[in-house]
Amino acid sequence: MRTLGGSGLEVSSVILGAWSYGGWYWGGAEDQASIRTIHAAVDAGITSIDTAPVYGFGRSEEVVGRGIKGLRDRVQILTKVGLRWDTEEGAHFFDTEDPEGKAWRITRNLRPESVRLEVENSLRRLDVEHIDLVQCHWPDPSTPIPDTMGALADLVAEGKVGAIGVSNFSPEQMAEASTALGDVPLASNQPRYSLLYRQIERDVLPHARDNNVGIVVYSPMAMGILTGRVSMDRRFPKGDGRADDPLYHPENRARVIHALKQVQPIADTHGISLANLSVAWVLHQSGVTGALVGARTEVQAQENAQAMAVQLTDVEEASMREVFEAVRINKRPGDSE
Repeated sequence: MRTLGGSGLEVSSVILGAWSYGGWYWGGAEDQASIRTIHAAVDAGITSIDTAPVYGFGRSEEVVGRGIKGLRDRVQILTKVGLRWDTEEGAHFFDTEDPEGKAWRITRNLRPESVRLEVENSLRRLDVEHIDLVQCHWPDPSTPIPDTMGALADLVAEGKVGAIGVSNFSPEQMAEASTALGDVPLASNQPRYSLLYRQIERDVLPHARDNNVGIVVYSPMAMGILTGRVSMDRRFPKGDGRADDPLYHPENRARVIHALKQVQPIADTHGISLANLSVAWVLHQSGVTGALVGARTEVQAQENAQAMAVQLTDVEEASMREVFEAVRINKRPGDSE
């Protein structure tokens, strides 16, 4: 367990990412399998679970709520606000389809009244009286940050929310949020970070370290490609967003596979999988509190928990960094480096 910034909230260093339980983007989901996975994760020591209303348009939160029945005193629930599919208000973000093919328009909406409504809806879906951490999913350019933070601070005062976090915020936005919160600490920021995407090392991580803000990273296995289980001939089913992701284009995939072969001896030394190695590398970085790792089966959950016990040496960490710094991912197939 690690403490999230100055909030006092303790979370497991590996956090169960529940995006796939919504059945959206990841090619569908089976609720009972998701619930069994949640139970296996908690039993293995992954007691923190991260979800969001937009994951399956409420479905992920409902599944998590069913999965934690009888386990509430053992788990920490992390959810989000700010991505709406059921209103035209806010700044347009993207358009998508649900698993049934219905079109949805997603907006960024962190208006105070929307934040309160989303938290109330999340409490109902999760079937809990208190959410341990509520995070702003993405910055909303149409709403001043102090307005959003004021609404969240009110929910903390009411006992409905334990701690306040953000996601995908810049250092400047983090600072503005902290100032607006006053005596209530900004617990965390949730950015993308992995061996392949290290942009937060430039400014987000240093700011978090200097200001006692926890960092919970998402996609530490780069949507699965760092597991070493994505072969060159792997194909993704309809509804799986990785099918169109440039990262999975053959030329990029080949570069990643080559790099993974170079660091395989480090995984072998520790008796772990490449998936564990990728997560352990992230957890080794100064300022990182935890890493979101998805799991769709009980076996995956049990394996993911092993990453919490891995102690990389500084030499191993540096070697992995050097190998992956040489990997150039083209944003679109055919782009030059």
